[in-house]
Amino acid sequence: MAKPPKVPGVPSSTTPQFEEPTTPVDAPDAKPDQSEPAGVTATAAPVDAERKRAQQGQYVTTAQGARLTDTDHSLKAGRRGPTLLQDHHFREKITHFDHERIPERVVHARGAAAHGVFRANGAASTITRAQFLQKGVETPVFVRFSTVLGSRGSADAVRDTRGFATKFYTEEGTYDLVGNNIPVFFIQDAIKFPDVVHAAKPHPDREIPQAQSAHDTFWDFVTLHTEAAAHTMWNMSDRGIPRSFRMMEGFGVHTFRLINADGGTSLVKFHWKPRLGVHSVVWEEAQLINGFDPDYHRRDLADAIESGAYPEWDLGVQVFPDNPEQTFEGIDLLDPTKIVPEELAPVQVIGTMVLNANPTNFFAETEQVAFHPGHLVPGIDVTDDPLLQGRLFSYLDTQITRLGGPNFAQIPINRTHAPVNDMLRDGFHQHAVHTGVAPYKPNSLDAGCPFAAGVEEGAFIDFPVELPPAQKERAASRTFDDHFSQVRLFYISLSEVEKAHVAEAYTFELGKCYEQAIKERGLQELANIDPDLCATVAAGLGLPVPEPTIPLSDPTPSPALSQIGSTWPVDGRIVGIVADDSVDVGELQAAVQALDAAKVVPLVIAPHGGMLGGAVPISRTFLTARSVEFDAVVLAAAPTDPRVRLLVDEAFRHHKALGAWGAGTALLADNTAPGVVTAGDAKAVVEQMLQLLGAHRAWERGTV
Repeated sequence: MAKPPKVPGVPSSTTPQFEEPTTPVDAPDAKPDQSEPAGVTATAAPVDAERKRAQQGQYVTTAQGARLTDTDHSLKAGRRGPTLLQDHHFREKITHFDHERIPERVVHARGAAAHGVFRANGAASTITRAQFLQKGVETPVFVRFSTVLGSRGSADAVRDTRGFATKFYTEEGTYDLVGNNIPVFFIQDAIKFPDVVHAAKPHPDREIPQAQSAHDTFWDFVTLHTEAAAHTMWNMSDRGIPRSFRMMEGFGVHTFRLINADGGTSLVKFHWKPRLGVHSVVWEEAQLINGFDPDYHRRDLADAIESGAYPEWDLGVQVFPDNPEQTFEGIDLLDPTKIVPEELAPVQVIGTMVLNANPTNFFAETEQVAFHPGHLVPGIDVTDDPLLQGRLFSYLDTQITRLGGPNFAQIPINRTHAPVNDMLRDGFHQHAVHTGVAPYKPNSLDAGCPFAAGVEEGAFIDFPVELPPAQKERAASRTFDDHFSQVRLFYISLSEVEKAHVAEAYTFELGKCYEQAIKERGLQELANIDPDLCATVAAGLGLPVPEPTIPLSDPTPSPALSQIGSTWPVDGRIVGIVADDSVDVGELQAAVQALDAAKVVPLVIAPHGGMLGGAVPISRTFLTARSVEFDAVVLAAAPTDPRVRLLVDEAFRHHKALGAWGAGTALLADNTAPGVVTAGDAKAVVEQMLQLLGAHRAWERGTV
């Protein structure tokens, strides 16, 4: 009998027994799917692998290593008496507990992360001297995905921008590519960042609504500050509610400058292209997910890695001449609210990233990782993008508060893999025990060490950029004034179903606003983007359609902006198989094995837990299963339980593939609808289902 596929979600590296264990054993190892920060000291010296484990020994101890006989009871004056102040173990334990939490990030508080490796293909070797982008070089990475608006305790499947931050542990130092899943931003100048965040966060009087933009203060801001129109439109599209972190594009947002070995320069925009494609959920599905499983995206990423469906992204660059104007085809490359359509500047793949290990400890790694766009390596430099310029200050300043002082780079997940001799000393949480007496330059007492490096020694060189004569002023370039043409470009590039989703999103979000003036202002913006979109939203709000206040632009659509129309690998997709005790176990096994062979995760859903026919493990019951967990549903039986009917109806309404054989066909109301397949046996159904999964959804059914 074939071994059943492993279902991800195993909570520990050890298998628990029913009774509480009493025999001392060593602290458990990490799970096979987990990794941890590299074993280096705060200055990147190797650490003995056996000494880097956080927990050692078989017995519970104090923080100083003294073994304890009891950690369940405080020291009291008699069993019913008051607790004694002298209880040093209680005070140590409770004091540490009181200080376990650090301030959450103001934005991007809720995140998930993974370890991996980046392999360069050498295509960037002519445009940058960065060592990690040379052909064949493999670099460890740590990637954190996040929502922007919600607190740490909010839900995953909210309509929001997602952070996509990558830390490359290169031999030349740490490089951070800190971006989003949307290539434009709400603001053009960093001085406006507090404004947009204050507007988007919960209202300060009631602290609601949480993790969403469907409220008055957000729309008040973005309808007055029209440079936010592009990012708002992307957020209202399906990009705002992704299916998975594994199925998101990533963008560096800003334009960066690359310097090659000869000193030549290019301007570039970075893109992460997921090999699984870019996919989303529909709005009703997102609302159900946030109730059924608020950890949906976290769980999806961890389970995919645990099951061996390692997510992959190609890193690519759009390359532009480094001309004095820093423009390309009339587009200002320093404006972070603008994109360059891929049809004008194709994305050139320069390497591939694979995420292949989960964190061992969420707090130590995912929560304490510190990204900073100023973490640069030789061959990569910044530009004068005014949003990027502000981020270069803000990120560093933030880490000092969140992580308790200036030594956050010494936390294991943040430690560089390159040797460190920085002359920085002391401060909160200093891990390094420094030698020498002269942390200054010049010196002779430490024999002149450390010494300055030149280009030939691999030094980072700030590229000398000639600045034109200018006067100090608080103003923006006139090339930043166009706030609507690219928004229209994005909208007209979408498929009809995606346009319908955009209209529904604007109608919902503006409909949640209380103030009539804000709704009318939102419609006025839409009138300047697309009359049909404006009319649809206005009808939903019951308001008149305003006339445009500017001439409508006539851009050429960019097919690359649509998520629909291609087919993609199905690795890590989840298929629910509805069965009961009447099922043909042989056919059920055939379906499970065929899906597993295609790197799809099959989860059998039955009336009860345990096994079916003594051979097939049950992963979900009718009580614990809901349609939103599955990318497709296969019916091997036709139970009369109303929860099964609900599951099938929701999957159909959300455009998911549905399949059945035998008795299961009785639950399919419309066997001829797009994305619905029936056949005489399990293997034939699975073959057709896999083809449907490659397209993500059967959008031909219409909108929801």
